[in-house]
Amino acid sequence: MIKKAIGIISITICAIFLTGCSAFAPKDPLPSWNEGAAKSNIIEFVSTVTNPSNPAYVLPAERIATFDNDGTLWSERPVYFQLLFAIDQVKSLAPQHPEWKTTQPFQAVLENDMQALAASGEHGLLELIMATHAGNTTEEFALIVKQWLATAKHPKFNRPYTELVYQPMLELLAYLRANKFKTFIVSGGGIEFMRPWVEQVYGIPPEQVIGSSIKTKFAMRDGKPVLVRLPEINFIDDKAGKPVGINQHIGRRPIAAFGNSDGDLQMLQWTVAGAGKRFSLLVHHTDEVREYAYDRDSHIGKLNKALDIARKKGWTVVDMKNDWKVIYSGQ
Repeated sequence: MIKKAIGIISITICAIFLTGCSAFAPKDPLPSWNEGAAKSNIIEFVSTVTNPSNPAYVLPAERIATFDNDGTLWSERPVYFQLLFAIDQVKSLAPQHPEWKTTQPFQAVLENDMQALAASGEHGLLELIMATHAGNTTEEFALIVKQWLATAKHPKFNRPYTELVYQPMLELLAYLRANKFKTFIVSGGGIEFMRPWVEQVYGIPPEQVIGSSIKTKFAMRDGKPVLVRLPEINFIDDKAGKPVGINQHIGRRPIAAFGNSDGDLQMLQWTVAGAGKRFSLLVHHTDEVREYAYDRDSHIGKLNKALDIARKKGWTVVDMKNDWKVIYSGQ
């Protein structure tokens, strides 16, 4: 009996010990990522620069990470979501502009002629943006964006656009912030299109958003001071403009940068050119079932030159199909 009792006690103690060990086992910071080079590269980088005993240690104030938005944090197909917003705004404002029925590119939008819209080129798209993004105050525009996001749904997935954010990237943002990184969005999209919703969706406050912008002016309306949005381009935050925007808004070179297209190349190049340990990552869209598959020949999110440079320089390239367990939450 004594031997049996001792055996039971021993088993119980072992069970408690093992349970306790599992309770203190390190939690996976990136549970939606499959094991592989991409995940291990991220964790190795973060572990290195946050270890005070490592020669590559980086002070918290210098832990700046910049993220492209379209195609890096949320989807960008069939076209950039901000363009879909502009198209819906044209249709909403059309009764006030009868001339649009016979004027391109507005006619193409009203007739759902996407081929004619594409033929209008950058000039035509700029006309749409100016017509739908200017004339109101910054507060009025923010409200319009929020109302659109609350009702609009993606044509393929039939889900709100703010649900089409990449779960693995949300985990990465949280992981970096838990390690005292400051995360910024650096996007070719409109800065005031993003600011109304990014804090709720990504946990990134509006002051940490850098994007393209139109000019604004101070005015008095009904005795109240407001900022009015003008139909003039102020800054294009794309390609070579991204490092310029980072320097103007942040004043520090990032130690980590994340993108998905040739439009992000200069941001990644500038990031890794700094002193000390650096990290650049490209999201490669390879999953035609759960999202989309595209790269070198795409008219949206073209990934050609940047992909070649990433492989040559040893940057991390995420294969969405193989590296991510899920694309969106709820999958």
